[in-house]
Amino acid sequence: MTRLIVGPFNRVEGDLEVTLEVQDGIVAEAWAGSPLYRGFEQILRGKHPLDALMFAPRICGICSVSQSMAAASALADAMGLVPAPNGRITRNLAHAVENVADHFTHFYLFFMPDFARAEYAGRAWHGLAAERFRAVRGSAAAAILPARTAFLSAMGTLAGKWPHSLAIQPGGVARALEASEKIRLFGLLREFRRHVEATLFGGELEAFAALDSAAALERWAAEKPRGDFGAFLGIADDLALETLGRGVGRYLSYGNYPQTESQFLRSGVWDGKLHALDAQVIAEDVSHAWLEGETRHPAQGVTRPQDEKAAGYTWCKAPRLAGLPMETGALARQVVAGHPLARDLVLKHGGNVKSRVVARLLEIAVILPAMEQWVQQLAPGEPFCTQGELPREGAGAGLVEAARGSLGHWLSVENGRIANYQIVSPTTWNFSPRDSGGTPGPLEQALVGTPAGEGNVAVQHVVRSFDPCMVCTVH
Repeated sequence: MTRLIVGPFNRVEGDLEVTLEVQDGIVAEAWAGSPLYRGFEQILRGKHPLDALMFAPRICGICSVSQSMAAASALADAMGLVPAPNGRITRNLAHAVENVADHFTHFYLFFMPDFARAEYAGRAWHGLAAERFRAVRGSAAAAILPARTAFLSAMGTLAGKWPHSLAIQPGGVARALEASEKIRLFGLLREFRRHVEATLFGGELEAFAALDSAAALERWAAEKPRGDFGAFLGIADDLALETLGRGVGRYLSYGNYPQTESQFLRSGVWDGKLHALDAQVIAEDVSHAWLEGETRHPAQGVTRPQDEKAAGYTWCKAPRLAGLPMETGALARQVVAGHPLARDLVLKHGGNVKSRVVARLLEIAVILPAMEQWVQQLAPGEPFCTQGELPREGAGAGLVEAARGSLGHWLSVENGRIANYQIVSPTTWNFSPRDSGGTPGPLEQALVGTPAGEGNVAVQHVVRSFDPCMVCTVH
């Protein structure tokens, strides 16, 4: 038995170390370590409740809109406030721009460059992968970065700036859009659609979104050249990525993009069948984190560092739903939402490296056309924000879906100030440590059985398939 420490990881936001026990070249056990401590939950204590709208987005420069959405939703819950319809639509659009851009960026700049590594030089596809996806120098970067920049420019219209916008408010948005801006937004969405259809999918978004099984995906990929996604599918089949990184088999989604009476992507839990989400049975275990305290629901959570704790090996708590670890992210969202392709992939091979990447790109194909419809629903001249009074005493929760998965903010207000603020990020769920019962977190379980060696490239694939954001994890 050999023990290895893999890390730090490049192309990962924040600090990550993974400790592996390797037997006969295969990972037998894994421990996910988050070695950086940041302390946003302490920073927010004692602040005015609306200060959360300034501090929370700065938890992360990649998913700052998601953090803003969670903070604004928690405040709205405490205030009993329903956002104005225009504000709800604008918030959804800003949130979707960030999430879609995140999936696009992850595929091209974080995930695919690993296939250009020298460890794969003997593969038939390596030359093309190196030319197209090599970090910084590949031809894909030159093409996709301008497209990403143009797409993200929509944030200036929707939210003033990105990242760290202050436009997202409990009652909607602080920036009312004009008719000319509505036209500009639609044009930006259409321009980005043309790019991803031509370069990423090699076909219409709606055709890909309509795929209903793993077999249909194979037929679709074989019909004609399918762009960069087709290249990934060929590589994934050659490397049998559907056998790598098998998850815990339980999927969590808070639901996303509120509509008039429902959510565009519904909330729930899926473990082979769909269950309603009961957020009251979420609890954070700190037995293996460098933190004091006991297992508690986030609304009553405590964050007190204890850096010499004998059993600790990370600054990440271990969130559990009814005592069980949960995988969250695009795959979980699409499985819970009932997309037939996502469910069939999971039923056949579980959560794995291939299915997680497919789910991210599936989400692009599902969300972009919906965004075009949302823009058309905007009604310039009508209110974009509902006003309300902050209570001097109260509590609220904001549950949203960031690109990487389920994000929750819980706050309590006493004497007009924040008495407690607790955050559970997507990577807190996915990269959580063992709990008091010794059950490993989702990544720790997914790494078991992974080949080690050859630069630990297979380990890298499993880690990146979850698209970790470690600065959010150690908020």
